[in-house]
Amino acid sequence: MTSLALVYHEDYLLHEHTPTHPERRERLQYTMDQLEEEGLLDDPAVHVVEPGPATMAQLERVHDPDYLDRLRALSAAGEGRLSVDTYVSEHTWESARLAAGGVIEALEQVVGGDADTAFVMARPGGHHAFADDAHGFCFLNNTAVGLRHALATTDVERILVWDWDAHHGDGTQAIFYDDPQVLVLSTHQSGKTLFPGTGFVDEIGEGAGEGYNVNVPLPRKTGDAAYLEVVERVFEPVTRQYDPDLLFIEAGQDNHFTDPITDLGVTAAGYATLMERAVGMADELDADLVASLAGGYAIEAGLPYTNLAVFAALLGYDTSSIREPTVYGQPPESPSVDDVIASVERTLGDYWSFDR
Repeated sequence: MTSLALVYHEDYLLHEHTPTHPERRERLQYTMDQLEEEGLLDDPAVHVVEPGPATMAQLERVHDPDYLDRLRALSAAGEGRLSVDTYVSEHTWESARLAAGGVIEALEQVVGGDADTAFVMARPGGHHAFADDAHGFCFLNNTAVGLRHALATTDVERILVWDWDAHHGDGTQAIFYDDPQVLVLSTHQSGKTLFPGTGFVDEIGEGAGEGYNVNVPLPRKTGDAAYLEVVERVFEPVTRQYDPDLLFIEAGQDNHFTDPITDLGVTAAGYATLMERAVGMADELDADLVASLAGGYAIEAGLPYTNLAVFAALLGYDTSSIREPTVYGQPPESPSVDDVIASVERTLGDYWSFDR
């Protein structure tokens, strides 16, 4: 039986950008209600763990101290804005520290052997946050803070981040761009059609990290079968060759075909398959696996069902009956991703073999 640490804290609901902002507390509330309704929280293999906030020393492994002081001061003032869509409230500083602490807790649970796997049900998210600034709804780069902590305090030496959020994780890419200990592989809607306008194939890392940054920018409407092709032709071969100690999934759920601010075509069943393939790869390589919620803004139509699919796949459940209600429609026809994959193979062929 697979044991799973579900890292969650009620205080994740406190921070708000604005009442109608896409990244709002209902994202977690609806999902937790769905998990409870389906009985997953009653499974003895699931342990709900409350994290503590990341310490300043942990944050400063990633973030500039002057930026941390600025964020804390804005939050203490009760309001502010760090980008056009990234608002600060009185609870932002503590909520963001708690979200970063959630990733640290999940990693400690799994690497330390207290749980087989973990899922971080936290907000605000982090993969757009840079070392010295907030961006794209994100304040602290939760993933980077957690991974730097793991590298500094455990025997983990190689980490592969699979960021499958619809938006390219520009902050995470920048933080690890010259670091071969963290290979960042991002599958996302192309920056030609979606914020933040980055994440192209030729962004491959620099210095010691050259070749350790892999971007797969996907066309609009990309759906389940096309994502699986990317998994088989890019994710799995690169992961096998890198052979990480830890596989970290930046589990954005905004690839769902109903998401209001993106334009992809993944279903809840597709999400189950993505996580099942990630679990299979971790098992094959004897790597630890931790996942953390990133985006996902279809609060009723998509997010509860995609999170359910991911959660069930982590536990090894039969996911064949997981689907979103038909009232929300059907996904669009998916385009081919052959050209994108061919571009990845050409650009990164000197670093990785893509033979299947």
